[in-house]
Amino acid sequence: QVQLVESGGGLVQPGGSLRLSCAASGSIFSIGGMGWYRQAPGKERELVAAITNGGSTTYGNSVKGRFTISRDNAKNTVYLKMNSLKPEDTAVYYCNAEVVTNGLGTRVRPWGQGTQVTVSS
Repeated sequence: QVQLVESGGGLVQPGGSLRLSCAASGSIFSIGGMGWYRQAPGKERELVAAITNGGSTTYGNSVKGRFTISRDNAKNTVYLKMNSLKPEDTAVYYCNAEVVTNGLGTRVRPWGQGTQVTVSS
């Protein structure tokens, strides 16, 4: 079994910054792509940013130039640095990862429990 635990959310003023972390633990043989998604009240979950195990990144259009995704493969951790935050960034942020759990190639794609980010003055 694999668990993803997010941290780093909170309340921040418009224009401020936050850094989210997501650590994977459990039955991990290797980790492929990792990503951050968010869901605001009444809206569908959307991709914020994703990163491959080689470091290639993808961003949602609304966060390009403001957010940066990175990962530490030795720590099985992915980060999301969020700058110039706007009220419309308010949402629950979820971590997701493609995890190979054994040498046979069994794959799971767990979600974290989510962390609330609120941007408000």
